[in-house]
Amino acid sequence: MDSETSISITESAANHIKQVLAKNEKGIGLRLGVKTTGCSGYQYVIGTAESISDEDKTIDSHGIKVVIDEKSLPYLAGTQLDFVREGLNSGFKFNNPNVEDSCGCGESFSLKKESES
Repeated sequence: MDSETSISITESAANHIKQVLAKNEKGIGLRLGVKTTGCSGYQYVIGTAESISDEDKTIDSHGIKVVIDEKSLPYLAGTQLDFVREGLNSGFKFNNPNVEDSCGCGESFSLKKESES
């Protein structure tokens, strides 16, 4: 599977990202990543991409350039990013098939163990 093309964003997420990027003159896209932290092990990092380095991979989804650092790519393979509204709350939701469990506060997650060959 080509992990670079297996990351996508929904139309709802794209519409929200377009609004955010319209307010930031330097924004060229959405930056996604993963960092080690939290009670479950990993946390998503999301922000405005203002540049692209040689170590970054980019994909286009719904007219949005999504920039992912090379180290985060395996953790995000197959992920769909959505933007949801639930009552008075709204925010991004990661539908990541690699996640085995998330912590009670919802801020971090753990990954499925890779099968040993």
